[in-house]
Amino acid sequence: MLRDKHFWIVVGTGLLLGGCGVLLAVLGNPQNSGICVSCFIENSAGALGFHDNQRMQYLRPELIGFVLGSAASAGLFGEFRSRGGSAPLPRLFAGIFLIVGCSVFIGCPIKLFLRLTAGDLTAVAGVAGLVAGVWAGVRSLASGVELGPKPITGRGGGYLMPAFFLLLLAFLFVRPGFIIFSSQGSAAQHAPLLIALGAGIVLGACAQRSRFCITGSIRDTFLMGLRTPAVWGLAAFVLTAGAASGAAGRFNLGLYGQPGAHLDFLWSFLGMGLVGWLSVLIGGCPFRQLIKAGEGDADAGLVVVGMFIGGALAQSWGLAATAAGVPLAGKVAVLAGFLFLLAGSLLARERSA
Repeated sequence: MLRDKHFWIVVGTGLLLGGCGVLLAVLGNPQNSGICVSCFIENSAGALGFHDNQRMQYLRPELIGFVLGSAASAGLFGEFRSRGGSAPLPRLFAGIFLIVGCSVFIGCPIKLFLRLTAGDLTAVAGVAGLVAGVWAGVRSLASGVELGPKPITGRGGGYLMPAFFLLLLAFLFVRPGFIIFSSQGSAAQHAPLLIALGAGIVLGACAQRSRFCITGSIRDTFLMGLRTPAVWGLAAFVLTAGAASGAAGRFNLGLYGQPGAHLDFLWSFLGMGLVGWLSVLIGGCPFRQLIKAGEGDADAGLVVVGMFIGGALAQSWGLAATAAGVPLAGKVAVLAGFLFLLAGSLLARERSA
């Protein structure tokens, strides 16, 4: 495995993700949120006027960089392929519930490990939930759950999402009047624009080449043990993030007073469990969906649209957790997500004749 070029690309991506995750927080992003796809989606949805939480509105350059970096890499290496057409509505709702689960935990799977490696012990419940969710997803696939037929190619729909993020890039620099930027709260905390955009582009390109994904790494470990490069990429990410947090003086071991965290451990477990299960069924975590959308996967693009809807609903409907805990609406939404998963799994299960 050590002689495999792909192995080192995966490990390099993990190292870069861990380093950038801490560095972007040092440069201005919220603490332990140097990279958080779900938080950035909620911020960007607010910047586009999809919700009115004045503390959560900023068009995050990192998100734009992830998609455009992936598109550029896929085009450069001849891997951009417009494809899609598998179970559009289930994928749209999966995107919504991905953000619901993340907002109840407060963070995507990347932020989950950034919180843990910064000493936040409340994230342990989230890790347990994510692993349990991925295991449930693997079991679902093994029992025949399949979202739909193989993707259809050649329809041109795969170009829409890179084009949309190019438009967001123009909005970021031109700043038309309808784009809203917070002057207070977590969305007002951000790294310098060009650095954040550059980091996003590099990470997007590396993730496209490596196919790195947090939930995919856990899934592959269940299936292949330590023989998969993905688990070593995840280990590199965790070790780098932990070392960088320590070097930056941001390691604070404990349960109490952690930034962007709460003590509702059961709901952290369930929120991340929902994210893990969904991610296995749709082929990747929120970060991976952005990367796939950049390389022409219209199905992943529809998940990204769902994530933007979910980001808007998380704020407009009061689903998102805060340091005070998980609101009742958020708990109901997570349970609705599991009902969606169970019903969908029953309907989408292929039975042998």
